[in-house]
Amino acid sequence: MALSLLYRVLRRLFGLLRVHRMDALAKDAEILVLRHQLAVLRRQVGRPRFSWSDRALVALLAGLVPRDRWRGFLVTPQTVLDWHRRLVRRHWTYGHRRPGRPPLPDETVELICRLARENPRWGYVRIVGELRKPGVAVCKTSVAAVLRRHGFPPAPRCQGPSWSQFLRAQAQLVLATDFFTVDSVLLRRYYVLFVVEVHSRVVHLLGVTANPDGPWATQVVRNFVANIAERGQAFKFLIRDRDTKFTTSFDAVLASAGIKVVRAPVQAPVANAFAERWVRTARDDCLDHLLVFSRRQLESALGKYVRHYNRARPHRGLDLAVPEPCPGPSHSGTVRRHDVLGGIIHEYGRAA
Repeated sequence: MALSLLYRVLRRLFGLLRVHRMDALAKDAEILVLRHQLAVLRRQVGRPRFSWSDRALVALLAGLVPRDRWRGFLVTPQTVLDWHRRLVRRHWTYGHRRPGRPPLPDETVELICRLARENPRWGYVRIVGELRKPGVAVCKTSVAAVLRRHGFPPAPRCQGPSWSQFLRAQAQLVLATDFFTVDSVLLRRYYVLFVVEVHSRVVHLLGVTANPDGPWATQVVRNFVANIAERGQAFKFLIRDRDTKFTTSFDAVLASAGIKVVRAPVQAPVANAFAERWVRTARDDCLDHLLVFSRRQLESALGKYVRHYNRARPHRGLDLAVPEPCPGPSHSGTVRRHDVLGGIIHEYGRAA
């Protein structure tokens, strides 16, 4: 279109030179002939069609003609003025940024898709928490938009039990404990005893056994009490259910450390919600994806998972922080993946 406009302008300039050299009588005669031809065309053509270059040329040359002479144009004066306004807008149009938030960098988009592809059970909030560790700051809405755009379905929501007012107020001083069972490939049942710090969500694996009884539970809790005493930690309450494996001697060991045992009501697992929720988390993340052959293998796998849970897994109850955060994580370098339990669980962090 630019070449077409340039060609038409040059033709009119040469025509202007030719008209300038004509005498006045010839000019007047030519004008009369052109006006008559326009009148004939108006009777035959309802609406003439102008190309972009035609409009630009007429709008430019109209400035050389007095306004009262515009009656001889094929278009109305208002149309010529509109063409001129469009020409001015085209000339003074500046580039501008599209409204809204700037798009995420391609590296961040690829990293979000990578986390969703390698961890299909992770939801939007979990991905946001994992991205915070290597220093990538995105919001849940951005993660959801990226995954929808790339065809990743949302992960199923996990709904946990509600917490009582007592646990909220006393969380920093409360422990919760419970047993859960794991069946091996040979259908042998193992019992796992653990303790959860309600405030920090730190999990302590007390032991794994095939023959749980009162003396065994008393001994492992005695070891646990000694460990927290060495670390200088102090707790006031421990919540447990009414399992018969929790004997009087079990409660006496805790009482000697100043910890009062609070027994949950009968058939009310929600009263021990923190311990029950961790059992579900351990099964969803780890145990449901393993075949257990021996007690030693189960103890080793749970030990690795507890280390991952305490040091690397973001927790919603802690604003997506980890229970035992590493001091000063690096925010520069390539994001690397570390496999836990043979690749069942993935951890992400910046390479040193």
